[in-house]
Amino acid sequence: MTTKTQRMQLPGLKGLRVAITAGAGGIGLAIARELKWQGARLAICDVDASALERASKELGAEVARLADVSNVAQVADFFAEIETTMGGLDSLVNNAGIAGPTGGVEDIAPDDWAHCIDVCLTGQFLCAHYAVPMLKDAGGGSIVSMSSAAGRFGYAFRTPYAAAKWGVIGLTQSLAKELGPANIRVNAILPGIIEGPRIEGVIADRAKQTGVSPNEMKEDYINRISLRRMTPPEDVADMVAFLISDAGRNLSGQSFPVDGNVEAL
Repeated sequence: MTTKTQRMQLPGLKGLRVAITAGAGGIGLAIARELKWQGARLAICDVDASALERASKELGAEVARLADVSNVAQVADFFAEIETTMGGLDSLVNNAGIAGPTGGVEDIAPDDWAHCIDVCLTGQFLCAHYAVPMLKDAGGGSIVSMSSAAGRFGYAFRTPYAAAKWGVIGLTQSLAKELGPANIRVNAILPGIIEGPRIEGVIADRAKQTGVSPNEMKEDYINRISLRRMTPPEDVADMVAFLISDAGRNLSGQSFPVDGNVEAL
């Protein structure tokens, strides 16, 4: 992977006002770092107060707010602060999500199902609901939403997560048609097996569910990837930057896997 000093500056990102949900850790922080390097102005939210404080200091974010994307009032307050502080918005990165419960359909508690759908899918609707008026006022813009490789495969024992991520694809395609006349592009990214503590927890839970060791389960996951390696979060950040830049100005309604070609889940 090349270093940032060897990378080309993408057109149209300098000064762009970008909101990133769950921007204080994992993929969200990688996206925020890339866009900061590209010269964008950042607003981030997260549910982790200490991580949010660290990220805000590192990034110099103009808005950094505690917000759970499944909470209507907190989402409304986040976007109200963006409008007040930054004078509007040019791009939304709908990144927030949770792994959800692991278990058979008869074992998953209805409340756990609902919580996963609320964060991973309804949260994206809520953020779009409050962001779109600002994007229209700006004369257009871009929304990039995180789906998953689980958004194109069935995923046994993780049905809430897979259902939500399939829903993100439908939301993306619908909004692309609805908002295209307002010059708003809407795309989804489908990350695969992303390096980091979140996937390690998923692998451990899946191993327990299926009665194998975590190492065996990890090997099984990697063997389902054509390139036989996990994807670093920075690779997802690169795709986000491309999509919201002028280089991606004619891309809308699309879903882009960034996963080394995951063949199955």
